[in-house]
Amino acid sequence: MNNMNSMMKQVKKMQEQMLKAQEELADKEIEGTSGGGVVSVKVNGHKKVLSVVIKPEAVDPDDVEMLQDLVIAAVNDALTQAEELANKDMGKFTGGMKIPGLF
Repeated sequence: MNNMNSMMKQVKKMQEQMLKAQEELADKEIEGTSGGGVVSVKVNGHKKVLSVVIKPEAVDPDDVEMLQDLVIAAVNDALTQAEELANKDMGKFTGGMKIPGLF
């Protein structure tokens, strides 16, 4: 019975640490870029877009599709990095296991 209580305390502590780590992800900013930095996108660790910066040299009225592609590439770069950050931060608790719905 004592072992069960001890194990439950450890599980509760781990849950609290995981919750704190998930909350801290919201404060972390990741920047993705494309076109050599002419388009940059910042996201947080929860994969929410915080800002999009487009330098004037990226804007060509005759080639709007290029700008759209640059924005998509920068967003995807930032989101990929955010996913890697979340996996790294939360992987400390899960031992690398993918737990659906956790992050």
